[in-house]
Amino acid sequence: FNQFESYCFLGNVREDSEKHGLTYLQEELLNEILKGKDLKICNFDRGVNVIKNRLRRKKVLVVLDDVNQDKQLEKLAGERNWFSFGSRIIITTRDEHLLRKADEIYKVGPLNKDEAFELFSWHAFTKDHPTEDFVEISGRVIDYAKGLPLALKVLGSLLQKRSLQEWESEVNKLQTIPEGEILNVLRMSYDGLDDTQKKLFLDIACFFKGEEKCYVMDLLESCGFHPVTG
Repeated sequence: FNQFESYCFLGNVREDSEKHGLTYLQEELLNEILKGKDLKICNFDRGVNVIKNRLRRKKVLVVLDDVNQDKQLEKLAGERNWFSFGSRIIITTRDEHLLRKADEIYKVGPLNKDEAFELFSWHAFTKDHPTEDFVEISGRVIDYAKGLPLALKVLGSLLQKRSLQEWESEVNKLQTIPEGEILNVLRMSYDGLDDTQKKLFLDIACFFKGEEKCYVMDLLESCGFHPVTG
């Protein structure tokens, strides 16, 4: 960080832009870099001009996490000349199409075997390693998940607190479904949820598997959720 005059980390760009709008993110970017300022942006086109005028002479590090629309990039870091020479803009996204102007693209690979075992174990056993009787079958699940964090989290949550016999039954079912098909569906479905929906999804996977649909929907409605529309 010493090579930069200032830096800014905008986490959850997708979620924050949906909840608060792009002007909120522009304000966060400006106020974090221009420490001590409390700038207010009335519209995002005005925000673009303020970013260019205030930051074009500053060498900054900016991280934009979980970007999912071109518009977010256009209004937060649209061009290199918005910032001084030597600045670095790091973007994380699930949509490679958004990175067509990037100088370099780094693809995050799957977890290695040890990392996968630990992540799966935290979700299946709430500790960093499997219970002794479940080591072998956990290995089968981990091999099936191919190191994908989402699959490991979801499958671990599905199997948590179940008997070894139930594990055997579920793993046998999984092995009848093409690996790529189920993992791609899991990933696309889960990635499209907001944080609250993700937590709710995992709760349902853990506690309501096998229950009648109407029962689960009534319970969710009583808790203030809207299960019909999401």
